[in-house]
Amino acid sequence: MEIINTLFGDTLWIYTSIAGALLGAACLAYIQTTRIGLWGYAQFDKLIDFLRDRYGWTWLAQDPDAWLKANPQLAAKLAELDERLVKLEKKFR
Repeated sequence: MEIINTLFGDTLWIYTSIAGALLGAACLAYIQTTRIGLWGYAQFDKLIDFLRDRYGWTWLAQDPDAWLKANPQLAAKLAELDERLVKLEKKFR
């Protein structure tokens, strides 16, 4: 332990926190695709929804158009189909 203290001095906490953050991120990346991970994320989402509804915390509300930003190609295709539908409705009225 003396060798570690002489090498890093008072900055050892920085390196251990970085290593812990990287390890935690790697674990989350692995777990998020497993069944237990999906269940855990669903439970967390339910908790957030409960808190939002119970206490009226609007800052926890998700933007209804967030999926448009996450899937721009799908949003563009839907906009194109919507335009075609409007044109067809006008044509057959």
